Amino acid sequence: MALEERASVCTFDCPDTCSLTVGVDQGHIVKVRGSSAVPYTAGVICNKVARYTGDFVHGPQRLLHPLRRTEPKGSGQFERISWEEALDEVYERVSAVIGRWGPQAVMPLNYAGPHGFLAGDSMSLRFFHRLGATQLHRRALCGGVRSEAWAGTYGAVPGCPPEFAEHAQLNVVWGNNATATNLHLVRGIRRAKRAGGRLVVVDPLRTKIAEQADLHLQLLPGTDVLLAWSVAAELERSGSLDDAFIAAHILGAEEFMARAREWPVARAAAVCGLEESQILTFAHWLAEAEPLVLAPGNGLERGRNGGSGIRAAIALPALLGKLGKGSGIVLAAGNAFPKTPARLQRPDLLPAGTRTLTINDVGRHLAEDDIDPPLRALFIYNHNPIVVHPDQNRMRRGLARDDVFTVGIELTMTESMTHCDVVLPAATHFEYAELYASYGHHWLQRAEPVIPPLGESLPNTEIFRRFARRFGFIEPCFAADDTQLMDDAVDGADPRLGGVRPSEIPTSRALQMTGPDGQPLVLFDNVFPATPSGKIELKSEALAERWGAAAVLPGWRPPSYPPLHAGEGSVRGPLMLISPASEKRISSTLGDLAGSRAAPPLLMNPADAAPRGLTHGNQVRVWNDRGEVILRLAVSDAVRPGVVASEKGAWLMTSPTGQTISALVSADLKADLAEGACFNDTPVEISRVTP
Repeated sequence: MALEERASVCTFDCPDTCSLTVGVDQGHIVKVRGSSAVPYTAGVICNKVARYTGDFVHGPQRLLHPLRRTEPKGSGQFERISWEEALDEVYERVSAVIGRWGPQAVMPLNYAGPHGFLAGDSMSLRFFHRLGATQLHRRALCGGVRSEAWAGTYGAVPGCPPEFAEHAQLNVVWGNNATATNLHLVRGIRRAKRAGGRLVVVDPLRTKIAEQADLHLQLLPGTDVLLAWSVAAELERSGSLDDAFIAAHILGAEEFMARAREWPVARAAAVCGLEESQILTFAHWLAEAEPLVLAPGNGLERGRNGGSGIRAAIALPALLGKLGKGSGIVLAAGNAFPKTPARLQRPDLLPAGTRTLTINDVGRHLAEDDIDPPLRALFIYNHNPIVVHPDQNRMRRGLARDDVFTVGIELTMTESMTHCDVVLPAATHFEYAELYASYGHHWLQRAEPVIPPLGESLPNTEIFRRFARRFGFIEPCFAADDTQLMDDAVDGADPRLGGVRPSEIPTSRALQMTGPDGQPLVLFDNVFPATPSGKIELKSEALAERWGAAAVLPGWRPPSYPPLHAGEGSVRGPLMLISPASEKRISSTLGDLAGSRAAPPLLMNPADAAPRGLTHGNQVRVWNDRGEVILRLAVSDAVRPGVVASEKGAWLMTSPTGQTISALVSADLKADLAEGACFNDTPVEISRVTP
């Protein structure tokens, strides 16, 4: 049979949301390459999708049938059952929980495995809203800090298209491991550099994009707000601020600058661990660049000062009046789409007074029973909480409880699935129709299945339709098919769709979200701030109302780590662990495939290795009071003194201790906005593993 090529879209948790061409031979995916349906991704895809998709879809790890656990949680021992048996057991066990504790003892535990509208949260939330289950504040795990910082400053509007990077005189990549997570932005930056543009990278780690930078500001984690303040103060001192733009369009500029003036270059350089000349050069290049493009990443948000760091960084183009006309900030692309979440997810079905829990607190709630009613039934889907949550060991203790009934919906037997009572096989995104926005560009896409679902696997939408029927939910919204769900996800009457129904968007081309003038959506060209004042709010009462009075302006909380318990190899206090993205995984997705089965190394600067008696290649114990991980040491100046780094998303199988670096991260320390997780705010000590 001849190879057939079919259009698809990459659903992984990545801002690029690439359009794909998938080669299929007799129901098997044999080749994946990029397509030109999205001009921005332009036929180029990352190596992990090109290389590993066949194994991801067809490998022996795929779950193909419903399963029931037969041995203790975590053992991975299951027996095959029918869908009818599985649905009956879920109904009976969850109904018993509701009868004893009420519906709020039930909760979905999901995050961002697939990024399509339908698989992400459509029929699933309709089900949980109707059930009256506890709601989940998910964005605290990742992305919520950045979203709140942006919304508080600019409102629910998109930043500039990432295509602007190609034409910038200065690109600033701040806390963004872009080569691993933002491939097409890097391609645009390289084209800009070939045309004579400059690149500044702000990152504690010398990433691949930092290696290409004209200036790499290798600051200490969590000091980003101080760097941004010092740059603002220097821009003011040099007369570079755009006073007219500030007067017309910015609220709170004087209060912001009052804080910035407290951090002149010399003071900030000392605390950030930078040279004064680096900050001065950065400020000078910002002042003279036209156009200017700033691309902040998730790394910037992952600490106690994360919201303040983002707010201060995204204030700089505004203070310079460099928004519009080719300048801008590559952020909040999700706001480019006319989403209709209330119609898709039906929060009107939710009983009044239903509680909401923060995702980073779930491990504590499970392990300690510190809420009333306690959590006694979980549905885990689109998520691998044991690997990706902070305080991994506490999460494992919580999921190991026999008195918590847990349903898992997955593609593969993750560590989290081994703790479930019933596991249901999910279809991959190549096996169902889907509608895709993006959080990194402004193109809306649709895909049809390229192969049928394998085995007895089903799309998330169908799984939750079956749950709804079994629980007796007869409202018409639970009978909606996937075509109807697509039309519920996006406002088809919005001019941005050009009269095309969402469910009828051609799979061969994407729709670009544009402004009323038909041009790309760009702040201060055809989009304007959507804050309460209608201005850029460097002082935000809205953020203060949501996250406390201290959030009215960016602030600075210096680190105050309790001392680690004395142990072998303790030298000069703890080091700061950061966890960049991997080129082999998307968070933990693909973590069980061949390319990810070895533990990532731990990077350490020679200045920190030498006094600890450590050398390149040593097996080292990375530890604090929450856990310990065994990793191979890579001594390198790619990481600055005082900081160590190891990639996120590795599975437990990679460590002899059965723990990964998520075990070392506090779930109780929160960022200054959105109760965000502080993965890059983790003190550890390192000692050599003796034979």
